[in-house]
Order: sequence, then C-alpha cells, then structure tokens
Amino acid sequence: MNIRIINKSKNSLPAYETLHAAGMDLRADLDETISLKPMERKLVPTGLYIELPVGFEAQIRPRSGLAFKHGIGIVNSPGTIDADYRGEIKVLLINYSDQHFEVNTGDRIAQMVVARHEQVSWEQVEVLNETTRGAGGYGHTGV
Repeated sequence: MNIRIINKSKNSLPAYETLHAAGMDLRADLDETISLKPMERKLVPTGLYIELPVGFEAQIRPRSGLAFKHGIGIVNSPGTIDADYRGEIKVLLINYSDQHFEVNTGDRIAQMVVARHEQVSWEQVEVLNETTRGAGGYGHTGV
C-alpha cells in the first residue's frame, strides 16, 4: 500500500525495524530538547503529515522499550489518525516514572500501525441474539 507523506522533519521516513513488524517507529522532530518531569505530559511533534486512504486509520502506540525501561507512555493510547486529518502527527507522551526523561530530535518516541477499519450503521432492536457467554463481563472466566 502506498501512502502519501510530507516529511518536514530532520529525520528519515518512518520504517519497519524488523521484517514482520506491525508498527513503524516515529521520531521526535524538535528545535530543542524536551524534558518530561515525573507525571508530566507533552505533545511531541514528528514533522510528518500523511494522507491515508478512506477506510484506513493510523494508530499511534507506545514503544514497549520506552515503557519498560523509562516509564514513558502515551496518554491517549492508542491515538487515532483519521483518513481526513492533514495536520502534523504529534505524540502525547507522559512520564509515568519518578525520574526526569529527555526527548531529543531523532529519538524514537512511538510506533504507528496503519489498519483498515469499517464504519457501522446502527440497527436498533429490542433484543440481541443469545450466546453462551451472555452478559458475562470482567472476570467472568475466573482467575
């Protein structure tokens, strides 16, 4: 699949780091270092603008290494980029750790997964079809 992209950053285009990776790493595009205090959140620009085909979205997800090693996550995870959005891709990072964390230009801050989606039409009814599970919710299958 080809996706149109404008790259105003100092970085290369997002790329898959391994042969079967689902996500492409997004890199920070900054004029100066961003410092994230514990429990602080900041919007980090990437310098990227994309044109997704109708029926697709881009999901912005945390990087597992940043989460595990430094406690860095994404507040609205996963973030969604809709097919009609043309603004800059920005990542809403949060520092869940008790240490300051610095973000520099070129740092891999998130991953982006492009996925197909459907839009639904609602059919309002009075009764839903029965299933074995029924209304079993949180914890219904045990520990």
